[in-house]
Amino acid sequence: MKKLFSALIAVFFALSAAFASDKNESSADTYEYDNLVASLKGVSAPHVSGEFLVFTADKSAHSVGIAFDYENYKKIHYFHLHKTTNYEGEVTDSWWFFITPKPKKIMNVSYRLVIDGLWTVDPNNKDSYFDEQEGILLSRLVIPKEDPAATEILSGYTHFVCFAEPGKKIRLGGTFTNWDSWIYTMNEVFPGRYELDLPLPPGTYYYSYFVEMSSFLDNTNPQKGYRADGKIVSCIKVE
Repeated sequence: MKKLFSALIAVFFALSAAFASDKNESSADTYEYDNLVASLKGVSAPHVSGEFLVFTADKSAHSVGIAFDYENYKKIHYFHLHKTTNYEGEVTDSWWFFITPKPKKIMNVSYRLVIDGLWTVDPNNKDSYFDEQEGILLSRLVIPKEDPAATEILSGYTHFVCFAEPGKKIRLGGTFTNWDSWIYTMNEVFPGRYELDLPLPPGTYYYSYFVEMSSFLDNTNPQKGYRADGKIVSCIKVE
């Protein structure tokens, strides 16, 4: 009995370490990672958001893991459970998620999920194929080519760029709107990429992107600052 108890304790700490390790790997920039997590609204198809790959799974599973081809499927990364609550602190919904940095110089990521101990393709991803060499079904996520587009100051206007989950209504708010985020809605120029041009006069501006009631940083602009309430936001200087 003591040996069994010791084995269970070892497994518990191993899983805890795996969870902590995955988050550390996925949150090189804590602010971007945390804002991306906050922007998640439920289970969706896997997608690229800025410099991260985003995967989700239904809450009906007791545990969800993922293994990638570029790691030869030798490591299982475990998903984290995300919960939403109401004003009284009651849980209203939950789902599994895993966020990881985009691998360098790789345009197609093949992967498998392990749901409740069973290997399977991703039920939220329509792109799957049979790998004859491995003899297994795999899910695939295509990573768009590196796009140099970023929020920048052009002649006569400021060009705002946002990479987020496709099909969302992304809004822009900042000191130039007195933090009213309902004035400007960005245009989705292609799935997951949103843009907006504003003729801002010279000055230093602080801003954030908004989806529903959540805000997040501009992942194409490394410059940051603080709002009056102490929240970290993006910053741009127009000269």
